[in-house]
Amino acid sequence: MFDRLRNGLVTAALALALGLALAACAQGGGDAPAGAPAPTLDATPERPQRILVIGGSRGIGLATVRLALARGHSVTMLSRNPQQSGLTHPALTLVAASILDAQATADAIAGHDAVVIAIGMGPTREPVTLFSEGAKNVLAGMDAAGVKRLVAVTGIGAGETRGHGGFFYDIILQPLALATIYADKDRQEALIREHGNALQWTIVRPGFLNDGPANGRYRVIDDITGVTAGPITRADTAHFILAALEQHGYIRQAPLISEP
Repeated sequence: MFDRLRNGLVTAALALALGLALAACAQGGGDAPAGAPAPTLDATPERPQRILVIGGSRGIGLATVRLALARGHSVTMLSRNPQQSGLTHPALTLVAASILDAQATADAIAGHDAVVIAIGMGPTREPVTLFSEGAKNVLAGMDAAGVKRLVAVTGIGAGETRGHGGFFYDIILQPLALATIYADKDRQEALIREHGNALQWTIVRPGFLNDGPANGRYRVIDDITGVTAGPITRADTAHFILAALEQHGYIRQAPLISEP
């Protein structure tokens, strides 16, 4: 009984902290825009690509799948429950599997031009290995298939962006509910960075996500000195991912993308 009460109190505290932090963070970042303007997409891509999106049934992954299909790419969505996306399209293939299944992940990677990792999970205080173990499987599968292009989504709080989320996020939410998640995202980023020069990686660190429409107001920030992350839509995050893939840009870079 005591364990149930304790777990209930912890869950309630996490929910309260999450609500307070996201409400505060949605107000935006600093007063002056930092970084470079959002990239632009050509009306049509120069060359359609075969893109594997891992974690594509919701959130950023789903937004990326939708935009990629709209722009004429062929997409494979790997997710534990891909049908929950509700998407059907002649150029879309659904694969029901987990990124933690090394063989299924390797099989899905074969035959693609690029891989996007857009997996996520809810707040927890338990140990987390999803992101690092998943990255190991993806990197091994890419090596086996000869695929070189990778875009991985982490977030504000990973690497040098830690401490740039604002008071509620940095002092309350991340330590209370996201510490083990971001510790593993740091491991994920390190694995990608250290994998070798042949890997053409981009790590994307979006600010505070919302489900608004794409607006193109976000900035691409490499130097985060004095920067506090602001909001960004999932649709704009997908826009950046497609721009990076189509323009072969941001290679071996890990920018923060956020509205001013």
